Amino acid sequence: MRTTIASIFAVLIAVTAGQADAAVGFQHFSIDDPQGPPIEVGVWYPTTVTPKLEAAETGQQMVARNAPVEGTGLPLVVISHGHGGSYAGHLDTATALANAGFVVAALTHNGDSWRDQSRPTAIWERPRQLKLLTDYMLGAWSDHGRLDANRVGAFGFSAGGFTVLAAAGGEPDLQTLPSHCKAHPAFEDCQIMGEHPLLPDTAIVWTHDPRIKAVVSAAPALGFAFGTKGLAAVVQPVQLWRAEDDQVLPHPYYAEAVRLALPTLPETHVVVNAGHYDFLKPCPADLATRAPAICTSKPGFDRAAFHERFDHDIVAFFKRTLP
Repeated sequence: MRTTIASIFAVLIAVTAGQADAAVGFQHFSIDDPQGPPIEVGVWYPTTVTPKLEAAETGQQMVARNAPVEGTGLPLVVISHGHGGSYAGHLDTATALANAGFVVAALTHNGDSWRDQSRPTAIWERPRQLKLLTDYMLGAWSDHGRLDANRVGAFGFSAGGFTVLAAAGGEPDLQTLPSHCKAHPAFEDCQIMGEHPLLPDTAIVWTHDPRIKAVVSAAPALGFAFGTKGLAAVVQPVQLWRAEDDQVLPHPYYAEAVRLALPTLPETHVVVNAGHYDFLKPCPADLATRAPAICTSKPGFDRAAFHERFDHDIVAFFKRTLP
């Protein structure tokens, strides 16, 4: 039976303990969605308050909960998780960015989270929800006056990697899915489509957000569906990540298809010996026993060491592109 990240993400989030190099504040709340239930949000940001170990879903992180925000003119990075994930899926990256002076806001996508798998193929809802998050952070968040609306970036992994490309201006052609899945029925996205087929008369509107000035996309889902026409409007700087041994979204149909279709070649990183789930934080021993599909790396691959470089390179990219 197919094992997806959705079925085991509830266990994965137990590994979300993070050690901050500097003081990082954290807020957890929900925002209104006029087209659906409230959207869960986590926000990380610079502060001067000493952090302590706090709960993060079923895990822990070192943060100063609800502490005052430090600084003005701060850049904002919004985060979109992968299929079946949550706002807490990339705590290490969020913490690294907050340590570097960014405000980071991550959402839990309704319809495609570990709690709610009701509409995982309604992928046009993802960029719409992400834009709502950016709207809120720049307009209604209690410290929105400390943010620089001209310095907004977006990071996403897997389905989230697709989401940030779409939000930045990409428009996939979903008519390419049937032929793709006929040729590759065992691929993860095709199995999800088989379980949650799109209705032929579904009205699809792609939501774009011109405020996004830089994009980091790791192992983007449905990369083949964009093409050069679909990515022609994504003119922002893009940092693209691919796992060399990605068995979930195999080469060359996803990240490589995006790389070739973007109007400007992105800053591309191919992670040698890595698998798809190596973009998720390392697992402790007990979780590795219960969820080997997302926790087991290839022999010799050091996921913890990779994440130090991964987070470092993401921070460096956003510093360069959101000056």
